[in-house]
Amino acid sequence: MIIASLTMSAILVVFIVPLTILFFIYLSNILLLIYQRNSEVKADPLSEVWDSARKTIASFWDIYARIWHGYELHGVENLPEGPGILVYYHGAIPIDYLYFLSRLFLWKKRLCLSVADHFVFRLPGLKLLLEVTGVMPGSREECLLALKNGHLVSVSPGGVREALFSDESYQLMWGNRKGFAQVALDAKVPIIPMYTQNVREGYRMFKERRFFRQLYESTRLPFTPPYGGLPVKFRTYIGEPIPYDPNITTEELVEKVCKGGFLFSFFQTKTAVQALISKHQTIPGSIWKALLERFDKRCK
Repeated sequence: MIIASLTMSAILVVFIVPLTILFFIYLSNILLLIYQRNSEVKADPLSEVWDSARKTIASFWDIYARIWHGYELHGVENLPEGPGILVYYHGAIPIDYLYFLSRLFLWKKRLCLSVADHFVFRLPGLKLLLEVTGVMPGSREECLLALKNGHLVSVSPGGVREALFSDESYQLMWGNRKGFAQVALDAKVPIIPMYTQNVREGYRMFKERRFFRQLYESTRLPFTPPYGGLPVKFRTYIGEPIPYDPNITTEELVEKVCKGGFLFSFFQTKTAVQALISKHQTIPGSIWKALLERFDKRCK
């Protein structure tokens, strides 16, 4: 009985925080629905009419970020005033990205539209939250329109595969996903790398995952359960933008693309994200060191 009790307690500890996050996400959607009904809001979810509701939700997540992870955001000055594409490493649970969105809105009153995997839109009861926070499937046309309208657009080329099957080595799993580089060239906008320190120490996936990898590749659904939720230190670093040359002509752009210009942008971006990881992350990641960074002010 003692062994069974300890086992159950351990299971609850490693899964309770991820489940709590899921609860808070659904709670956020419920609050938006209440706001919509009480205020009789029928405006475009991305319009300023929703800003007061967005501020409330962002404030809640920012408080959670400060209390649980001592969250810090560095390099906001590297974000362009106009449109751009943010490219980031995808943790097991991208709670760090939610923290980033919240703080960006509170600091700059600015939305960053997010490209998400199609399975996200199959989750029941989150439609309004996804619309108000600017989450989109991310077709080329949608991304170009968002950039044309002056928005920041974020994408994680590794996506769900990186979330599920990367580990404390922080390996980038981008495969052949180069679409963001082509969109950046088409829209003539900079690409900005971003990375959150210790994101894999906060939430992890189980080591034995051959079966889950086969299951994911055949269904494209994330069946692997995350665990963790320890209050490790999170710091998000926004790197220097990879600029688009405003003086390039249409003919030069076509020639550049034909010669693999977008491939150059892809590898340049991958190198920039990897450089942020190498600079700010202990590899392999250490949960104990990440906890020490959270509670020992001498560890920077």
